[in-house]
Amino acid sequence: MKTSASPGPEATFRCNRFSVTRIVLGFTAATLSALAAADEFPTFKAHTIDAEIGKVCYAVTMADVNNDGQPDIVAVSENRVLWYENPSWTAHVMIHDQTPPDNVCIAPHDIDGDGKIDFAIGAGWTKSGTLHWIRRGASLSEPWHVYSIGTELSLHRARWADVLGTGRPQLVISPLNKSVGNGVRLTAFEIPPDPVTERWPTSVLNEELNRMHNHWHADMDENGSVDTITASEEGVTLVQRGSDGWNATRLATGADGTLPAQQGAGEVRIGRLKNGLRYIVTVEPMHGHSVAVYTQNSDNKKSWNRHVIDSGFQRGHGLWTSDLDGDGSEEIVFGHSDTPKTFGVIVYQCTDQVAVDWKKHVVDEGGMATEDLMVADFTGDGRPDIVAGGRATHNLKLYVNQKP
Repeated sequence: MKTSASPGPEATFRCNRFSVTRIVLGFTAATLSALAAADEFPTFKAHTIDAEIGKVCYAVTMADVNNDGQPDIVAVSENRVLWYENPSWTAHVMIHDQTPPDNVCIAPHDIDGDGKIDFAIGAGWTKSGTLHWIRRGASLSEPWHVYSIGTELSLHRARWADVLGTGRPQLVISPLNKSVGNGVRLTAFEIPPDPVTERWPTSVLNEELNRMHNHWHADMDENGSVDTITASEEGVTLVQRGSDGWNATRLATGADGTLPAQQGAGEVRIGRLKNGLRYIVTVEPMHGHSVAVYTQNSDNKKSWNRHVIDSGFQRGHGLWTSDLDGDGSEEIVFGHSDTPKTFGVIVYQCTDQVAVDWKKHVVDEGGMATEDLMVADFTGDGRPDIVAGGRATHNLKLYVNQKP
């Protein structure tokens, strides 16, 4: 009887080689697919939180208002402050016509130390400049109580930071225009033991700059102290507390022009790449046409190199930095309000190691006349989302990060 011959060594090799090839190819395809998913920049799904918040949505922020462990959206219109409850985004009015119009800025903090979030609010900025703080009533269904902190003509921005080094944050304000002396008074307000009845002590950090549209806080020299970066007609200025008082260092002059409105910077934020390189990003000039990135000159720590990464806008206004795609580098989020047809929200992704080359991703075109924006994880999935408030569009929108 004839039997089948066993496969020889060559046949066995061919069989094994074929199997190994299939395994290698399969592994390679899976790896490439995973790498492609990792490198793919996220898209953002837009949700309208409020189609008509008021004439202008001046400011947006986040806070866990109802203490349920989820970040809520808080937004400011000319005469109201509202919080939108996560995840239904139901609107709750906190105050209505209880401050001089227009409300212009808001900063969350537990001011009275009761474990519940309060808010500082800048109002009446075009005429008087009044600074308030608000806290809830017996329940969140009641109107919030409004208390006075102080006044500063043309008050425009307010942020919490421990610039005095006391171990407790102060409320740092930057007026838009000078009202006393040679420039605007960049001022820190300290919380007194009884913030309802007692005067809030003040410290003036700088009063030499003009048309200061915004400021930001960071430890720029990494010495453990909180510094202040300002965007003004003079450009980008670093304000620091020293042993001899407050010192101001000009880091950059910003946009160049013959008129004050054409000079300097209007918005400023600080970002960092995954290799540790820190950068400063600005909108230039105030309500400006260009987005510029500054990187520090290694030969001179006080010298920063300017790179205009995009231009041609009208009324650039919102600015933030955050790692949106999870690669370790922070992207730039920018909003503009008056550019014909294309006004909206844009993200810039750094594509090199020196913060010079940036790729543009349009998040919203024509649907958000951006007055203010900020970034936080509102859905709890670990991916940062964008919330923006509109001027001419009168709306409030959440852009949910769709990164796989």
